[in-house]
Amino acid sequence: MSNGTQSVTVRVARWCATHPWRAIVGWLLLVVLCLGAGTAVGTNSGTIEDFWVGEAGHAESMADASGLTPAPTEQVLITADGGDRLDEAAATSAADYVRRRMAALPAVVSVAEPAWSADRTALLVDVTLRGDSETAEDDVATLLEQTVAAQAAHTAVTVEQTGSASMSNEVDESMGQNLLRTEAISLPVTFVILLVVFGTVLAAGIPILLALTAFTGAVGLYGLASWVFPDAGGAAMSVIFLLGMAVGVDYSLFYLKRIREERTHADHLDRTAAIEAAAATSGRAVLGSGIAVMLALGGLYLADDVIFSSVATGAILVTALAVVGSLTVLPALLALLGDRIDRGLRGRRRAGSGAGRGEQGRARGENAAWTAVLRPVVRRPLVTLLVSVAVTGALAAPALTMRLGTEGAETFPDTLPSVAAYDRLTGAFPSQGPAHLVLARGEDPAALLQDLADRTRGDNLFAQDSTPEVVVAADGGTALLRLPIPFSENSAEAQRSLEHLRAELIPEAVGTAAGTQIAVSGDVARGADYAAHQAERLPWVIGFVSLTTLVIMFVVFRSVPLAVLGVVLNLAAVLVSWGVLTLVFQGTWAEGLLGFDSVGFVGSRTPLMVVAILVGLSTDYQIFVVSRIREAARRGVPTQQAVVEGIAGSASVVTSAAVIMVSIFGSFLFFDRIEMKQMAVGLTVAVLFDAIVLRALILPSVITLLGERTWWPARTRPNTALVRR
Repeated sequence: MSNGTQSVTVRVARWCATHPWRAIVGWLLLVVLCLGAGTAVGTNSGTIEDFWVGEAGHAESMADASGLTPAPTEQVLITADGGDRLDEAAATSAADYVRRRMAALPAVVSVAEPAWSADRTALLVDVTLRGDSETAEDDVATLLEQTVAAQAAHTAVTVEQTGSASMSNEVDESMGQNLLRTEAISLPVTFVILLVVFGTVLAAGIPILLALTAFTGAVGLYGLASWVFPDAGGAAMSVIFLLGMAVGVDYSLFYLKRIREERTHADHLDRTAAIEAAAATSGRAVLGSGIAVMLALGGLYLADDVIFSSVATGAILVTALAVVGSLTVLPALLALLGDRIDRGLRGRRRAGSGAGRGEQGRARGENAAWTAVLRPVVRRPLVTLLVSVAVTGALAAPALTMRLGTEGAETFPDTLPSVAAYDRLTGAFPSQGPAHLVLARGEDPAALLQDLADRTRGDNLFAQDSTPEVVVAADGGTALLRLPIPFSENSAEAQRSLEHLRAELIPEAVGTAAGTQIAVSGDVARGADYAAHQAERLPWVIGFVSLTTLVIMFVVFRSVPLAVLGVVLNLAAVLVSWGVLTLVFQGTWAEGLLGFDSVGFVGSRTPLMVVAILVGLSTDYQIFVVSRIREAARRGVPTQQAVVEGIAGSASVVTSAAVIMVSIFGSFLFFDRIEMKQMAVGLTVAVLFDAIVLRALILPSVITLLGERTWWPARTRPNTALVRR
């Protein structure tokens, strides 16, 4: 990055340090304005059409245009209490009670006659709601009240309710509770880590304060941005908090540590001069790293998906605010607080003849430990590189067998009442589980679909406990067929059923009929088409973030080898993360350890999310570490020694940042949703791998092997301005 850019960070820091109250009030006003504006305009949620993908999306558009979109339904299941034999009289009484109470509700369109399971161990009441899936989520609470009342009035049986709306509401509520719990865990842990790093409460509290205000402002801006990039059901909120805490704390940590380091090495520097010196180094790196993170996150827009667009928008906004806060309000706070920020710490170090010498001793101890670790790496760089590459390959190899799937009832925690009820429902009534929805448009579509339904009779890939019915649109030109299957939607059998339907049964039924349009949707098709869409977009996202990494690293360091190395290291971290995700979540060995039930696949959104977040953060670390190596090289230090000095000198702050990242990402392991656990594992493993293997082994060994060629085409000449006192 140019000296002009460097001077901008210094000028901004100088102004904020000399006008601290203006900078602080300005920052608070910015946060309040962002939050107020977002609250005033509200959040624009994506429509159902925003989620249509592939053939399944085409089928849903056909259904919507012809008025054949299935109405939202809820199911009330009546079974024996505790697994005993079902009292049919008591069950019938409960069903009649449910039907009367439900039919009287304004949100209910119709209530079906009670249906017995094949073995007469369960009784089912189907309730059809008005509107669509969105209105159903608002209306379903009134139905649940009646179900609870029915249970209270009929204690001889178990009365429970399930359905898409009730499950969606419970999952969202659980996510909100989990997010609050995550905040309750991650904030104290982060504070304790920062307290250990800085030694004072004030110094530990400032990064958290900056991160929380950046998060607050980003929430408001996200509301505004949602009118351009619609909100996908609140999916972005968890990522905004996660990334806001991560980068907000990290940037403050880098800045604060550098100020202390400057004052440690030059006792005559006052705090303002130290702030300017930190702005010229860490401030410059924060700016470059923030841009790298935002550009990497921008790759998510290429996924062509409303969920990823909303996540990218929220994450970019919180990163931008974290950068702005680090470069403005942070210098202002440090200047305003002055030496009070180190109060208590200085007293403990007075025996070492002042804060500087005490800090110097601590720094020398940390540097000595890292120097001891790095010495064999730079002495045997080729051996180190080969061993590290072998370890990387071994960890990444399982990614070749990664299987993608989508969230659904089978992946939601069965601790939620509606999910547990759904499991019992599909056990008693297989036809109430996942189903293929076949839409046909053309001449006599009803006859075509009836022929198709006839072809599924006796086929074990389709449920045989009910007779598929064809529904015809009012204009007679479009028809809908629901074909239930007796399998979970992400199972191999469900996929075979879909493939058999699309590749064989439909072509046989259509034959040579001219002008016929036919498409399949439903739970299985929607998930399969979504996963296929993500797999198709994944290379574009990887290509984009790799290109941005290449450009950012070259702009920052003017070095082709370092730019290429940055891309390679990022991809290595991604592949290792994917490999570990495959090992952990496609098997069952880690179920007890991490508290999940394996569904045999990795969520289709997880790999893309890992790429975008990880590449940005990995580039973040690389910029800070390589910047320190280059500083040493520009002082005339030989490359091998510069590697040791640069990595050892930055090890404390980068390792602390990595520990904080791990604590924040790791807190998402406590979520009930398996997709959030997968995110937690993928990002935690990647950060640890980056800190242990990439930064401590591969990066120094490659730079040592390259020597002065590391900086090609630029030449690293000694810069007397960087020489220490």
